[in-house]
Amino acid sequence: TTFLLLALTMTLAWHITEISLEALFTEAHKAARVWRGLFSPNFENLLLDYPKPINDSILGSLIETLFMALLATTFGALIAFPFSFLGARNIMQGSKIRMAIFWIVRSFFNAFRSIESILWAMIFAIWVGWGPFAGTLALMLHTIAALGKLYSEQAEHIDHGPVEAVQSAGGSRIQMIRHAIMPQIIPPYLAFTLYRWEINVRMATVISLVGGGGIGRLLFYFKRELDWARVGAIVICIAVIVWILDYVSGRVRERIV
Repeated sequence: TTFLLLALTMTLAWHITEISLEALFTEAHKAARVWRGLFSPNFENLLLDYPKPINDSILGSLIETLFMALLATTFGALIAFPFSFLGARNIMQGSKIRMAIFWIVRSFFNAFRSIESILWAMIFAIWVGWGPFAGTLALMLHTIAALGKLYSEQAEHIDHGPVEAVQSAGGSRIQMIRHAIMPQIIPPYLAFTLYRWEINVRMATVISLVGGGGIGRLLFYFKRELDWARVGAIVICIAVIVWILDYVSGRVRERIV
């Protein structure tokens, strides 16, 4: 019965998603020029600004993307940090008021984390105008919710021995956080933050589709113009930057954790 149900589900999924192996192989020639362009990248605009409506170079847009991700991660982490304590059950338990605050903060984290950055970018692009500012705000809001959830869950899974020691000595809740919780959570918090910066660099490329600024603006413009050689150059540059960030942050996280 389980096998039949699984087979029925997969068959239904196959038809709903309109999978066609015939089209995959018989229409492959249509992608040939795309692949030729991608594997023959044109780096002419690596440093040289492309004319209107772009008025920017690949390197300039990459730098813009990195700083968008950096600002969004930095301010997002700074805001998420204090709220994470309000979203940790073990810190807020003890009274109905504190638990009410806990549920409000945790609900905010869950709700805003479930909405993708691309939707926030659409909203902020209308609010403050198209460009890197809208993209930074979108990334920052999603970062606050995502890191806040991770931070608060980390605070809930600490070793309770130091906490009980501070409480038995008559320490206040602030002293408990400072002396028993903070030393345990700072290393993983830093690791989460570094990893989030990597994510934001990748997401900054996608939100450009709806006016978020950054390297994605060039990527989608050249894709629309069917200039696959320049698209290939941008893809290579993005891949190199992401690889470098992944390597560096990975080494740093190894030292921290």
